[in-house]
Amino acid sequence: MTDSGATGASRTAVGAQDSPGDGAPDTRLRRAVTGKLLYLFILGDVLGAGVYALVGEVAGEVGGAIWVPLLVALLLALLTAASYAELVTKYPRAGGSAVFAERAFRSPVVAFLVGFCMLAAGVTSAAGLALAFAGDYLGVFLDVPAAPAAIVFLLAVALLNARGIQESLRANLVMTLVETSGLVLVVVLGAVVLFRGDGEPARALEFPPGVSAGTAVLAAALLAYYSFVGFETSANVAEEVRDVRRVYPRALFGALLTAGAVYVLVGLAAAVVLPPERLADSTGPLLEVVRAADAGIPDQLFSVVALVAVANGALLTMIMASRMAFGMAEQRLLPAALGRVLPRRRTPWVAIAVTTAVAMGLSLLGDLATLANTVVLLLLFVFISTNTAVLVLRRDRVDVPHFRVPAVVPVLGVASCLVLLWQQEARTWAFAGVLVAVGLLLYLVTALPRRRAAAREDAGSPGAGVSRSGS
Repeated sequence: MTDSGATGASRTAVGAQDSPGDGAPDTRLRRAVTGKLLYLFILGDVLGAGVYALVGEVAGEVGGAIWVPLLVALLLALLTAASYAELVTKYPRAGGSAVFAERAFRSPVVAFLVGFCMLAAGVTSAAGLALAFAGDYLGVFLDVPAAPAAIVFLLAVALLNARGIQESLRANLVMTLVETSGLVLVVVLGAVVLFRGDGEPARALEFPPGVSAGTAVLAAALLAYYSFVGFETSANVAEEVRDVRRVYPRALFGALLTAGAVYVLVGLAAAVVLPPERLADSTGPLLEVVRAADAGIPDQLFSVVALVAVANGALLTMIMASRMAFGMAEQRLLPAALGRVLPRRRTPWVAIAVTTAVAMGLSLLGDLATLANTVVLLLLFVFISTNTAVLVLRRDRVDVPHFRVPAVVPVLGVASCLVLLWQQEARTWAFAGVLVAVGLLLYLVTALPRRRAAAREDAGSPGAGVSRSGS
């Protein structure tokens, strides 16, 4: 129970508008995120560039039944999302998965690795989205080299991120509406083609010849799963959400179900309009659907929508990455400098600068496919940790009401992650392994000075001197 005088003092220091109001701990970050903004934050992160690029890849694996692996991927994502709903409402602190791992496993190394995998996945995803932004869609308007365009793009994202969480989420509101409108347009065009008699609805139930439906769906679900990752980033803005314990589960599940419904309809529309072979051969499959519908939609218009979708995904991903770095610095798992906050904006400016610089470097080193697969691999380890933490932390009681999921759900969540890990290729394991090795090196560099300082303090304490003289 919180003392009323302490609460009053905290409100004076933080500002009445930033008071949690739901028993959540006070924070140095601004509580400016409402339930609606959180819903749009998650929806905008999930409805990112993935579906704009991956529909063709999914069609190449599963044929015309594109909607089936999308539905399977949604169900798998909901399992882990339920674990996040319990832990975020139980421990609403920036840092997300790293906070959960530290509480559950009581190991700084494990907490660091979980947090670093999340952080690495974030900056890797942003690097991939920067490359996607600088690719063919931008080429419709500007003939510029991809690498400099990606760097400038990431710099612009960083400036918006540093300006403030509320400003960033307002931009997310506009971009989410734009990218959702683009997907709705694809669905509407699919219906137009179907009703005028030019479509083939039977394709939506066709699987590739010579391949079992189960094998095809599983392989395609791994690709489709990338379209749903992003919901986990919301755990890292928990300290900036008003009444987080009440609104978080509603926003999380509502956004995922909305995205899943849109994705299934997009998959059905794409299959009705075009054969899977044409979708698989295109790097812009939804643009091909718009062209094939022949409804007078200019290529430039849809390219703008795709660019907005990519930009929105990158912005929200970098918000997550910077808050993750800030939270880990608060836990003393990363250098304390990453915890510095702009006085007026109250945004973690050092964390934003560092994560942006790393994303810029990765955009120069990797290609889009490798970066996307690496993101999924890293996040699967994070999801295994989070699902396991739910079960471990059941013995840790808190004095406030929070969301609680049946124990079987995190068990199924772990099993689903293991199945998806089994589908990853060796080169993806190698790329992710290098990133994790860098993380371990960073952990040693960060932890060693702290251990030496602690040893000096122990050596200089009165108890230590008595022990030495007594020996």
